[in-house]
Amino acid sequence: MVSWQSRFVDKALRTMVDRHPDPQDSVAKMRAQYARVARQLSKLDIEIDVTPVKAGRTKAEWVEPGEVQQHRVILYLHGGGYVAGSPETHRSIAARLCQASAARGLVVDYRLAPEHKFPAAVEDALDAYQWLIGQGIDPKGIAIAGDGSGGGLAIATCMALRDAQAPMPAAVVAMSPWSDLAMTSWSALTLRKSDAAQSMTLLALQARHYLQSKNPTEPLASPLYGDFRGLPPHLVHVGSNEILRDDATRLSQKAEEGGADMSVEVWAGMPHAFQFYSMLPEAEGSLARLGSFIKTRTVATPSTRRSAKQG
Repeated sequence: MVSWQSRFVDKALRTMVDRHPDPQDSVAKMRAQYARVARQLSKLDIEIDVTPVKAGRTKAEWVEPGEVQQHRVILYLHGGGYVAGSPETHRSIAARLCQASAARGLVVDYRLAPEHKFPAAVEDALDAYQWLIGQGIDPKGIAIAGDGSGGGLAIATCMALRDAQAPMPAAVVAMSPWSDLAMTSWSALTLRKSDAAQSMTLLALQARHYLQSKNPTEPLASPLYGDFRGLPPHLVHVGSNEILRDDATRLSQKAEEGGADMSVEVWAGMPHAFQFYSMLPEAEGSLARLGSFIKTRTVATPSTRRSAKQG
């Protein structure tokens, strides 16, 4: 049975989120709506240190909650359909995942569409990852994580690293990943009434802003269409009520075909990126599972290489 807090969040989202925006609406309106939801439903309830940094050419911020293992780093890629979101809107979810993982986090302020079209987000994620390596952080101590579009971006970033024959991270965590910008999943149709945060209209508008003239089945935009061979272990969590449910479950089949280690867990009665909502007990349980996965997959002891918080 879902918690009463989950039922409250569902009602709140149906009030706060315009799931059927007019295509002529400004991107600024979409971003303001996203920020309002974050302020009201994603409260930061733990003490953290926040340090802005330039990760190569890309803006980012270090998020460090309490006792962490300095050698363990989460490269966090925020959601928002590639057009909204920021390290500030996702500071709470990133910090709570870091706390569960005993890790510090580098939250990437990647460039947003439509000002910066695909593959700008991938380029910025790669830039931040390579900056971490340049700071002396062992790739075996790095996990890439993200929610929504950030979850799809996390997988795409690993594919790009693999194709470039770059050192791979130890693990990937994806929460409600948007893996198919062509939106061919069956759940996009069957769950449209149960999803309080997303709609085909909203996703189509966001995809258009991000892709512009690009093919929606390009793997670095839609990793569902990519090659999963040689990727690190993945743990994917998704809610059963969201239209992106099958974007997650279809990934496991593709990973199996490519011989990749991926586990996909569907959380009953949960909305899109439910870990975002700090009041949900289900979010706490999911983050605990994801944190345990990151701790298990990353190195247990620090590398002898130089490790710095700021470069």
